Amino acid sequence: MPEPLYRPWGTVTPEFWATPDPGTAPPPAEVTPDVLRAGLVKVAEIARTGHLPDAAALAARIDRDATAEYGELDLHTIQVREVRGYLAALAGDHPSGLSWYLHATQLRVTIQGPGHPDVEAATRRAYSLWRAVPTSMDQQRLGIALLTIAGDIHGPDSPLVCHIRGRLYSLALSLPPSAIASASTSAPLDNA
Repeated sequence: MPEPLYRPWGTVTPEFWATPDPGTAPPPAEVTPDVLRAGLVKVAEIARTGHLPDAAALAARIDRDATAEYGELDLHTIQVREVRGYLAALAGDHPSGLSWYLHATQLRVTIQGPGHPDVEAATRRAYSLWRAVPTSMDQQRLGIALLTIAGDIHGPDSPLVCHIRGRLYSLALSLPPSAIASASTSAPLDNA
């Protein structure tokens, strides 16, 4: 007796191979963009009442959740990190704020490219925060990090980089020589 011939029940498509096995699909996302947005609105409300440490703690938790859900190279995560930089600047911690802004700018250029308007805006935010740094010594030290990153993104001869370089030169002329040496040899900024 011959073996029965079974005919295929349909055509196998690429979608078939992309579908996970039953029971192995990832659970639905818990940190949706709407949840992130609501969390950031709550951060803004807390900051508006003057409780910056509480706002920063909530932003750190949202950052951790967004990073776990979307990864570091995602616009949702980057936006949360920019908020963390803004909160640090509001609290008067300009080095941390600028560090967050520069970190977010580097992430943006990685996923959006150097010519993207959001990258340009992120660079402007970092530059504006740098200009608001209260002491010349900190401005010199942080400006070196800003100049390096802006040069990598926009090119060494871009108008922004030339402007930063000129501002750093003006700062260097107003500082005593010992301060200039310590600013150029200090440890690089860490990404908070």
